[in-house]
Amino acid sequence: MKDTGTASSTLYFEQFYLGCLAHASYLLGSEDEAVVVDPQRDVEIYLAAAQRQGLRIKHILETHLHADFVSGHKELAARTGAAIYIGKAAGATFPHVAAVDGLELRFGRARINVLETPGHTLESICFVVTDEEKSSQPWAVLTGDTLFIGDVGRPDLSPTHTPQELAGFLYDSLHTKLLKLPDAVMVYPAHGAGSLCGRNMRAERSSTIGTERLTNYALQIPNRDEFIKQLTSNLPSRPDYFLKDAEINRQGATSLADLPRVPELSAADVRTLMDQGTPALDVRAPEKFAAGHIPGSVNIALSGQFATWAGTILGVAAKPILLADHDEEIAEARVRLARVGIDAEPGHLSHCTEKWTQAGYPLGMIPQISVDDVRARQRSEPVQVLDVRREVEWKAGHIEGSELCPLDRFAHQIPWLRTGVTTMVHCKSGYRSMIACSLLRKAGYEAVTNVIGGFDAWAEAKYPSISEK
Repeated sequence: MKDTGTASSTLYFEQFYLGCLAHASYLLGSEDEAVVVDPQRDVEIYLAAAQRQGLRIKHILETHLHADFVSGHKELAARTGAAIYIGKAAGATFPHVAAVDGLELRFGRARINVLETPGHTLESICFVVTDEEKSSQPWAVLTGDTLFIGDVGRPDLSPTHTPQELAGFLYDSLHTKLLKLPDAVMVYPAHGAGSLCGRNMRAERSSTIGTERLTNYALQIPNRDEFIKQLTSNLPSRPDYFLKDAEINRQGATSLADLPRVPELSAADVRTLMDQGTPALDVRAPEKFAAGHIPGSVNIALSGQFATWAGTILGVAAKPILLADHDEEIAEARVRLARVGIDAEPGHLSHCTEKWTQAGYPLGMIPQISVDDVRARQRSEPVQVLDVRREVEWKAGHIEGSELCPLDRFAHQIPWLRTGVTTMVHCKSGYRSMIACSLLRKAGYEAVTNVIGGFDAWAEAKYPSISEK
């Protein structure tokens, strides 16, 4: 999905929003020159947009070394001849221009000025955009992961500095740099609601400095010490793949076109590889997986935050077998996995359940249960209700008697389940809970049931819940 707009008759501006990663990137153009900011790994969208607008991409700007996705800056530079700009503290090993405070970049009748804004990462920078045809005052600021809509960047992604040190830097960057900009300046961040780079983002794709000054909780914190305390308390878990993706981005990723082709496997091939320990990733919808799947496979459906959860659960070093209904799903899964750095797979199997049963192998199934039945069984028999949402969701409201075990912890340790009772697993809507059910089944737990509709369905049925303020 993309939002398109113009600041004036001369400045072209386009936001590209990648929902599965909650990632926003940008194309700006003036006269015949274009700038791309924070590109996703598959770069065709920028090349096509520039061609439609009669623009030449001359500059590629990175607000920081992204940790939650692999950037396409290196491939885009190779295909356009554009220069890459990134903060001097990034230690980038590819050819680039070290962006520092005061650096001014001109394109057509517009200009971009660099602000060094360490905090989310040491090398974080923001880009102040001015359309000189319209005004000498700045029009917008592209804030990367420094300032979000309703939030600020998490300060725990540095291998060399403590979260407290980074949070202090972030406070200074916000109050001595970004909040010095006029209230009317538009704010365009690199992420939206759902990203793991913050914890309280709103759903809007843009804002203004004035709006954020009045409504962003982090900008209401009265002093630096309190800001550090709040920003470093109860941070969401950091996926292991974050540091690996940042390192990939420091070096520049391989072009997607250079990734090797992988073969279609037979059911027997899949079984052999799985017996040898190769993970199998079923990308079909949760309800299809529940109705029939290859035993031992993990379900992460394409319909949700597929790449984020694949990176979190499997890690970027994984080389999973891809299982799907159709070749188109395999192709989409490959691109989306590559966006977080999972480049390799031993092969794939489309029409997976059909070919599996044709080979004479049995399918696994996961029972599903309604919230009405959960409520009834809680009253009549011993059950275990497992809530796999994040802690902040749990505190806002949860089923009485349920046990919290966030899905992102499953990568390190599968939770222990009580024997002799059925475990009913739920999340917000059913997407994460099916991932959890597949992992629990893979670990050998048989009495696992998925709750249809999750906590949303529970709340809609007006069943009682408990909240923790």
